[in-house]
Order: sequence, then C-alpha cells, then structure tokens
Amino acid sequence: MDSNLVVRALGALAHESRLAIFRALVVAGPDGLPAGEIAQQLGLSPSSLSFHLKDLSHAGLVTGQQQGRFIYYSANFSAMNGLIAFLTENCCGGAACEAGAAPQCRGAAT
Repeated sequence: MDSNLVVRALGALAHESRLAIFRALVVAGPDGLPAGEIAQQLGLSPSSLSFHLKDLSHAGLVTGQQQGRFIYYSANFSAMNGLIAFLTENCCGGAACEAGAAPQCRGAAT
C-alpha cells in the first residue's frame, strides 16, 4: 500500500466521529447502511455525516452506492485490510508472527 494512502487513511480515522462511522460500517458488513441510519445510530446531523463520509471516501475507506432514493455506504474492506497489512508487515522482526488466528471478517470475501 502506498504510504500516501496510509497517511490519508489514518488521518481520516483520526477523528472520533469518522472512526465511529467506519466502525459502524464494518459491523454492518458488505451491504452497508443508508446514510440516514448511520446518522441516527451515531446521533450526527446530516450535514456533519456528509462531511465525515466525504473525508472517509477520499481516503478510500468508504464507498457509497445509490439504491433507489438512498445512498448506502459500506466499508472498503480491501482498503482496511491493506492498511492493517501495511501497519503490521514488519512486526516480529520480519518473521511470521504466531499471533492467534483472528476471526474471519464478514467483509473478507470481497
């Protein structure tokens, strides 16, 4: 993963509301959530939510898809996994880590 993308992604996640939005979308899985439901779950105003979703989208962490009159947002699991891989690629001195197997992510099939 390009270090510029990593910096952009980490910068986007370095805000309490954006981190909460991203985590809610990870929990929702690949189907995502409509913007209104995200706002309701997190107690955000529509304008604030729009601002934060734009920042997450520019960082490549969130995608939006129009379905009827609603936009459903979902976490970009590929970008999330790439970010995690970038952050941990040199752990354990470059040797394979023996950390316990993490549970399979719902978005891993993408």
